This record gives sequence, C-alpha cells and structure tokens, in this order.
Amino acid sequence: MNFLEIQFALRGRTLPADHGYALYSAVKKLLQETEDESLPKDLPLEVRLCSIPGISDRAGMIYLNRGSRFRVRCPSEQMQTWYRLLQDQVFDIRGHLIRLVQPRITLPEASETLASRLVTFKLDAIDHAEVPRYFLESCQKGLERLEIKGQAFIPSDANGDLARRTLQVKDKKIVGYGVVVEGLNQEDSLKLQWHGLGGRQHFGCGWFYPTREEANVS
Repeated sequence: MNFLEIQFALRGRTLPADHGYALYSAVKKLLQETEDESLPKDLPLEVRLCSIPGISDRAGMIYLNRGSRFRVRCPSEQMQTWYRLLQDQVFDIRGHLIRLVQPRITLPEASETLASRLVTFKLDAIDHAEVPRYFLESCQKGLERLEIKGQAFIPSDANGDLARRTLQVKDKKIVGYGVVVEGLNQEDSLKLQWHGLGGRQHFGCGWFYPTREEANVS
C-alpha cells in the first residue's frame, strides 16, 4: 500500500460544480490520444482522481481559488508516469478550460477523522425514507471488508440538512452522501485513503481526506 498523491495547481477561473465524470473523461481522452504505447487507454483501477474544490456560486458552478487543485493518487512506482503525462495539460471540462501546472508530490497523512465529499453505493432499497440507513449499513460493511475499524456517519450541510449530493454520469444522475469516518488508527486511516469506499472512484467518489482540509473543499 505504498502510494503517493500528485497535486497540480490550476490555471482557470470556473468549473461546473458537478464535474467528476467530465474530469475523468478528459483524462481518458488524453490517454486514448497519446502515442505512447506503454500507457493504458483508460485509467487503471489503482489510479484515483479527486474532484476539484472551489467556491460555490450556489447555481451549479464553482470559482477556482488558491486551494483548488487537481489531485491524483497512484502507486509510488507509477508516480513519474502520471506526473509527466498530466503536467501542463489543458482540459476542457464542459466548456471550462483548466491548465494543470506546478505539480507537487505529497505523502498521505494519517488522521483519526477522514471525510469524503461524495460516496455512492448501488442500493436495492426502494423506500427513499430508508435510503440513509441502507447507505450507512453499506458504509459499515465496506469498512469491515477492508478490515478497518471506524464509525461512519452522514454529516449535515450548511443548511442543517443531510449532505445529500448527486453525480451526473452522461444522462444519469447518481445519488450519494457526504461521509465522515471517525475513530481511525494510523494504519486504517491510510488504508481508507487508498481504498476509498463505494463505487465510481474514477469520478472522484469515495476519496477520503483529513477533515482539516475541509476549508478548501466545495
């Protein structure tokens, strides 16, 4: 479980607030168009992307600021590959242009409490009133499968409502929640940051970070 995080500063002004799938699609397009035959044509399962934080305009868009970064987690031995591929690339994210600049490499930091902006599971429950309970049960089962000891909960948003969020994938809307996991030891904290929880991790879902970063996350 030796992994690193590559963080790129951004040149650009705005992004759609819901841009996880579009960001993945831009990276996939870059891979498919590259002439380097040693590179895959799609993101490998072990490479994960984070959605980009910014300041929300409350109308479906975010403004980029100094804390806005494009972040990739990958096995340590793959770091140079993704560093070189992504450096200085320009992505068109649904009409919003961003350039990836000034990359830096960081080690993951263990924290007793981790948060994720959006976690999604495929739930069989039809009763919408019961979805939060089924969702939290799925979170706990996911932690147990990873042999992680911690307590997951759904936080509230700025309005005091459950942090329910959506992800647009083509013409389909995926519903999920923000998640916080408490009571982690150092090993389990790093394990959760590597494995994440739930599906659609190439689209930025299930990406966990220490809660002290929350000031920069939209």
